Amino acid sequence: MSETPRTPPPRRDDFQRDSEAQAAHRRALLDHQKERPRNLPTKASLHTRRKRLDMAKWVLPCVAILMLGSIAVWPEVARWVNVNQAVLKEMEEMRVQNGTLEDAVYRGLDNSNRPYMITAKFANQRDQDRIDLVDPVADLHLTSGGWAQIRADSGVYMQHEQTLNLRGHVVLYRDDGTLMNSPTADLDLHAGIIASSDWAHAEGPFGKLDAQGYFLDQHAGLLEFTGPERIVRNNDQNDTLPTRRKDETSSP
Repeated sequence: MSETPRTPPPRRDDFQRDSEAQAAHRRALLDHQKERPRNLPTKASLHTRRKRLDMAKWVLPCVAILMLGSIAVWPEVARWVNVNQAVLKEMEEMRVQNGTLEDAVYRGLDNSNRPYMITAKFANQRDQDRIDLVDPVADLHLTSGGWAQIRADSGVYMQHEQTLNLRGHVVLYRDDGTLMNSPTADLDLHAGIIASSDWAHAEGPFGKLDAQGYFLDQHAGLLEFTGPERIVRNNDQNDTLPTRRKDETSSP
């Protein structure tokens, strides 16, 4: 039998390496590098570079220490801000200009440990004791568990004595429905007493009453009107009138 001739493996000329061409390309690259000018570092540039490296050796560790320290301290700072958030907010809402405080708030306790609060649109600190108020409002707690509010155009608050003198359109309102108007009123916040020696006009469930003054003792739960009085009773009500002093007469 005759043997089948073997087919020679395929050969492609485009994959053959041209050693001479590659050698010529390398020589061209070397000649180009030799011809390219090189900027050799000078002594001054080397000194500057060395100084920068030395500085970086100190600056980078210091920056890393500061960052680690801030990470350790930040939780404490955040806790302090959260604890004082209410105080900071109140301070942001207040403005102090030339000794005048806007939206002032004063709190205290009377001799029966009942709280009271005084607010004012403006407060001017005259000295360590006296404070002049504009549009003051005092909120008080009564012995019976009720409350009373009194406001005026202006007032003087004495912190150490715990007294409040009101002037101009004084309005007293109690939660039992009694509303009184007078031009002046004096409050002893510590003793829980409100009094006025000027005319007073009162309205409430009992009717209407005009007198020359009034006296309110919160501890005793007593409201007295002084001087001659004029009373107009509600016909459909049988409410008890506010207490009146026995030695004073009333006019019809």
